[in-house]
Amino acid sequence: MNEFLCKTFVKDHDNVTDAKVRQNYGKFSGIVGILSNVLLCAAKILTGLIAGSIAIVADGINNLADASSSLITLVGFRLASMPEDEEHPYGHARYEYITGMIVSILIIVVGGELLKSSVSKILHPSPLEFSWTVCGVLVLAIIIKIWQARFNIFVGKKISSLTLAATGADSRNDVIATSAVLISILIGHCFDLQIDGYMGVIVALFIIWSGISLVRETMSPLLGEAPDPALIDQISQMAMEPKGVLGIHDLVVHNYGPGKIFASIHIEVDADGDLMESHDMVDNIERHIAKALGIEITAHLDPIRISDPLIQKLNGIACEAAADLPGVSHVHDLRAVPGPTHTNVIFDIIVAPGCTLTNKEIHQAFEKTIQSEYPNFYVVINFDKPYFKQQED
Repeated sequence: MNEFLCKTFVKDHDNVTDAKVRQNYGKFSGIVGILSNVLLCAAKILTGLIAGSIAIVADGINNLADASSSLITLVGFRLASMPEDEEHPYGHARYEYITGMIVSILIIVVGGELLKSSVSKILHPSPLEFSWTVCGVLVLAIIIKIWQARFNIFVGKKISSLTLAATGADSRNDVIATSAVLISILIGHCFDLQIDGYMGVIVALFIIWSGISLVRETMSPLLGEAPDPALIDQISQMAMEPKGVLGIHDLVVHNYGPGKIFASIHIEVDADGDLMESHDMVDNIERHIAKALGIEITAHLDPIRISDPLIQKLNGIACEAAADLPGVSHVHDLRAVPGPTHTNVIFDIIVAPGCTLTNKEIHQAFEKTIQSEYPNFYVVINFDKPYFKQQED
């Protein structure tokens, strides 16, 4: 059903990488959420007033908050689709993350209000007015909310949207909240036990916990999280495909929102080869990655001397030294610069965030190893950081 609705109401629905299609998905999801939640809000508040249940009324108000969340989602997708401008040359796609954060915070606020109302109900209990009509309305609300949750999660996965994932989680919370209310009404009717307030507290705590989890999830890309390892593998494989590529390093990926990914990479080539051919090869790699993955990537050409025996030996010594240093890896860009009294051995290394060694200790270890064979060689190291999670062999 969800696939059918997307095909019917979203033009070019399979082209999910297109900004316009993403906006249409967000618009459609927002409209569906607003209409269904307003109807549920009216039905639940009326039912709650008839039954005298604070939990049902609170659940209805929660649906009104859900309608507001859907409106925020609608606005967020519209803002995220705005083109680049002078102040924001990378676009506005991160608005989608911001709206996801707002929805997550609203979930926490709603959970807090429900917790307050539920505690009040425990302190000042009052019997619920049982009615099969009330139960029928709640069952219908549960069914609609189950569909809402599945719909938003389905669309969220389809277009990789944290905002819609948060909206789907909110709908799932509503299913749990309304189910708890229904159970408390049935228990109160069958066993004369007033557990309305207690059920409300349990549901409220779950909603607050869910909201906090979603805040963490939506905050991560705003702070600058590590890119998907699968994406790193794709970029690396494409960059290494041409025969003239000797190696790659310093791959950095920046996420400015869905469909707005920028990257840079250093590509190693033979320093004794044809410079123009190498430059053309690197240009082709950039175009290939941009077309296949939709990433704006800049490749830096790094010439290395693979035929120089001294460089080969120094590189082997440096790699062996790195293997003995926990948290230190990937020696690259090694070159030797001779002078009248000494030779500088210059290279880059990657130091993991959890490395317990200081830069000074690492430098001393490399210099000691190299000077054991070349006493008048001095080491100059550029310390790099890994900008993505290293894959384990």
